[in-house]
Amino acid sequence: MATSTYTVTGMTCGHCVASVQKEIGKIDGVTSVDVDLTSGRVQVESAAPLTDAAVLAAVDEAGYQVAS
Repeated sequence: MATSTYTVTGMTCGHCVASVQKEIGKIDGVTSVDVDLTSGRVQVESAAPLTDAAVLAAVDEAGYQVAS
């Protein structure tokens, strides 16, 4: 089990949270996605470590950006 934490910018509502959760959840091996709207914190648990590129692409697909 691997856990990664990211900060996503641009989320303003529950729909934003759902979009990010949905896209990250599509990544192979992801077992859970916890998004905190207030802080922008996204915690991803997966069966094996994920590449940052995969998570960045999923967040981008949802219409948001990972803070650098």
